Amino acid sequence: MAAQHVRGEIMSNHSQTITPSTSTPLTGAALKAALVGTWELISYKVEEEESGALIDAMGDHPRGRVIFTQDDWVAFNLEGTGRTPAKTDDDRARLMQTLVAYIGRYHIEDNQWITQVETAWAPEWVGTQQRRTVTVDGNTADVITPWRLMPNWGGGQMSRSIIRFHRAG
Repeated sequence: MAAQHVRGEIMSNHSQTITPSTSTPLTGAALKAALVGTWELISYKVEEEESGALIDAMGDHPRGRVIFTQDDWVAFNLEGTGRTPAKTDDDRARLMQTLVAYIGRYHIEDNQWITQVETAWAPEWVGTQQRRTVTVDGNTADVITPWRLMPNWGGGQMSRSIIRFHRAG
């Protein structure tokens, strides 16, 4: 995994710098209205808190979708680059390191979506609230998680995810 020191910028899957939106952030009902629908993953990076390193934790071409419904459900599914069918128990364990998936009820507070997780790839997330800061600018949504210990990676280091989605057509 390549690490880059680029605080304040988001690097895309294709080595382009993605700068966060400078438009006025949507909040509350306006943010919810903008989020409802299906979004396709464009970029997924993990920033390590201690070093500031930006890592392709899910590889250079991850795939995924997040779906927000009008009646307050969210389904979030992201998978890493190059996943192949497992042949052994070790293969199955490695697949868990390149997956983030959860479903739950969500609500909006200011410029954040908060999910009450009902089911997840990581059992420790079930019953928790997952908070995400989100900025929507047209058909692009930039998402940043709080600093946290991630079940898949990080070796016990605090990190946050920096994610870009495009509205699916």
